[in-house]
Amino acid sequence: MILLQGPRLSYFLSCPYIRDEECRFEYFYANNLDGTDLDELLRLGWRKFGEYYFRPSCGSCRRCIPLRVLVQEFKPTKTQRRVMRKCAGLMVRFGGLDYRDEIFDIYRDHSRTRFGMESSPEEFFATFYTKSCPAMQSEYFLDEKLIAAGFIDISTDSLSSVYFAYRTAYERYRLGTYSVLKEVEYAAIKGLKYYYLGYYVRDNRSMAYKNHFHPNEKFDWESREWVREGT
Repeated sequence: MILLQGPRLSYFLSCPYIRDEECRFEYFYANNLDGTDLDELLRLGWRKFGEYYFRPSCGSCRRCIPLRVLVQEFKPTKTQRRVMRKCAGLMVRFGGLDYRDEIFDIYRDHSRTRFGMESSPEEFFATFYTKSCPAMQSEYFLDEKLIAAGFIDISTDSLSSVYFAYRTAYERYRLGTYSVLKEVEYAAIKGLKYYYLGYYVRDNRSMAYKNHFHPNEKFDWESREWVREGT
């Protein structure tokens, strides 16, 4: 059962996806969610970090579009198959949440180099290791060295990518794309239906890759229905 800590609230801030735009998010805090609870929230466009659950509420904007991959029908593109070949020497491990300093070091490098953001170990732990629903992490090794890690929520019928970070010295491997391929593969092995990739924003180049995984469905904020795209 969802345990709300306080009423649902909203706030305004500078849009993190579209320059010079203001956006509004609604949010609440929750813990002790089970897989069915999480299914319902994901189905309605909610995302989360730790116990903080949020979704955009920007009136008529509707440019932040929840996207999910249809796991059992997914077929990699030619470009994605090249990424898989490039990363063939990597070892990937899925398991429970397991904080280690080396994972924070990867996150700090990734955040600082790609986004110019700083973070403390306490903030990192609260964001990714405060477990409010079923969750796991993925780890990527090259020659036994950890070079990337992902955080994933687990609902009854899906996986939801929360965040993925990699050592930027290994950017040539296109680890962001590879992580999606491996996590979709893992979801397929587990017999799950969907892999949620968060918000797709057509006008944001850094998020364009999300629409390259087909077939996928995008959430229509007005009808509250998921619309299929791709074959």
